[in-house]
Amino acid sequence: MFGYIVVNKPEMKFREFAVYRSYYCGLCQTLKEKYGRTGQMTLSYDMTFLVMLLTGLYEPETETGEARCIAHPFEKHPTNRNEYSEYAADVNMILTYYKCMDDWLDEKKIGRYLFAAMLRKKHNRIAEKYPEKVLCVYDRLEKIHQCEKEKNSSIDEVAGHFGEIMAELFVYKDDEWADSLRKIGFYLGKYIYLLDAYDDIEKDLKKGNYNPFAGMYESEHFEEDVKQILTMMMAECSREFETLPILWNVDILRNILYAGVWTRFEIKHRKRMEQAEGEKK
Repeated sequence: MFGYIVVNKPEMKFREFAVYRSYYCGLCQTLKEKYGRTGQMTLSYDMTFLVMLLTGLYEPETETGEARCIAHPFEKHPTNRNEYSEYAADVNMILTYYKCMDDWLDEKKIGRYLFAAMLRKKHNRIAEKYPEKVLCVYDRLEKIHQCEKEKNSSIDEVAGHFGEIMAELFVYKDDEWADSLRKIGFYLGKYIYLLDAYDDIEKDLKKGNYNPFAGMYESEHFEEDVKQILTMMMAECSREFETLPILWNVDILRNILYAGVWTRFEIKHRKRMEQAEGEKK
């Protein structure tokens, strides 16, 4: 949905990336089977992390296989699928639907509205299955919209609402690990929201859209301050992750949490620095 929770491929072993890709392809196939081509179109790497996190924690029976897809029609790819692939597919559809509606409300993007309309029946079926989770998503997005209307300058408050969304969605069941999963989701959600704001700051200011970093943007320490905030979010997230008894694919999960999540930030940061140097010249 956002594309921020990814691996840092250069720092991975070839075998590790193959395993990671097998869960990604497994999620793709699950979306296709449950929600058709429309569901498959919502695929992103973000939910692959959730599949692997829950798989590593609960160690379920996992079905291995091979599949072709539109992107690779002539070559089969290995797939890993289990009950958490199905759960992540549902979560992915929930987030995609509300992201489309959010884009429609904020910027009147007709394409996003039409795509949301295509997903509405699927969303309604998921809402019947997970009423509390969908209600939480709806309620917190309403709070985010209220913050946007009021031009709320509290970065922690507005990001916290999205953190609460991810906290609810990361909890698969109410057990001994629920609190830890909730904390991981909360801080990862705050990170995603703030990284998205950092990524869009110039565009938002140009269009007059709300951005929680608007008041900081002109500061000479903007880049440094944003990185410090994001680092605090991921420090809390990673600290909680390390308390979980995960052995399955733990190195892949650590690659994502300690390196992969910074990929988009580093690309954007480098681009801004190069642009600033060009303007000086």
